[in-house]
Amino acid sequence: MRRIPGLKRVRDFHSPVSSEIVSIVDGMGKSGGFMAKNLYDVATTFDSMCGRDGCTKFLSFPAAIVATGARGLLIDLVREGLVDVIITTCGTLDHDIARTQADYYEGSFEMDDVKLRNAGYHRLGSVLVPLQNYGPLIERMMQPLLGRIYAEGTRSITTEELCKRIGRDMASKSSLLYWAQKKGVPVFVPGITDGAVGSQLWFFNESHRDFKLDLIADEKRLLDITSEAKETGALVLGGGISKHHLIWSNLLRGGLDWACYITTASEFDGSLSGASIKEAVSWGKVKVKARQATLYAEVTTVLPFILSYVLTKRKSD
Repeated sequence: MRRIPGLKRVRDFHSPVSSEIVSIVDGMGKSGGFMAKNLYDVATTFDSMCGRDGCTKFLSFPAAIVATGARGLLIDLVREGLVDVIITTCGTLDHDIARTQADYYEGSFEMDDVKLRNAGYHRLGSVLVPLQNYGPLIERMMQPLLGRIYAEGTRSITTEELCKRIGRDMASKSSLLYWAQKKGVPVFVPGITDGAVGSQLWFFNESHRDFKLDLIADEKRLLDITSEAKETGALVLGGGISKHHLIWSNLLRGGLDWACYITTASEFDGSLSGASIKEAVSWGKVKVKARQATLYAEVTTVLPFILSYVLTKRKSD
């Protein structure tokens, strides 16, 4: 890798407790438009959902935001007890492992990707990921970990248990998976093979043919959680498989009681990522009388305000 001079390390940021932000968000709620009002609606709906006794709170998100400093906000959600269940993608494991042990850097969307490739960097939007800090690093951690799991006699593992083991092994307060296992928040990864950790599972299976993933056990555990919940609510960041797995798992209980979406996707191509809450109502994934709110915005720009609003309100009660 050829070091690019002047690069700044990506740093996690955390949500402050701030009465000023509460005033700003409340003011946005009185503004009459356009997405400012929706930001207020999501913040107040999520705040009310978090205050409900017996409401099991789900969080879904794709992996990309874990590559940014917004990982700190996800940690805050877990650490402050605002999340009971996480559903995400394999890249969340990848980036959490990589960023806990090495560095990502600030870049830009306009950088020359051929030059980046030749210098030994991957570009993820405006984040630069050194090649050596990603695939090779993840392999150095995952292969010994899988070897230890195998040596203990385990021949079948769920994604929930794998996430616990990764978090426990890293034992770092900068890790999202560490905080999830510490707080007893299960993490489910329905598309586990779609990422670097998934590739390491495949590589391990090449020499340990009796080692398997048990996704059906994950599904049973997830459906047990939804069926036993008095109420369920969701904070859905972005779309993809993590979003759909969350709302689909709530279908069999008659749908979510609370739903907050933050998305940049459009519904007009028929995609699940762009599908609205009202469309989910037609499938029974969200209840007809559910309290709901949608904000069309990029997550890293708005989640700091929403989370700060909720944390401040809850600490002042």
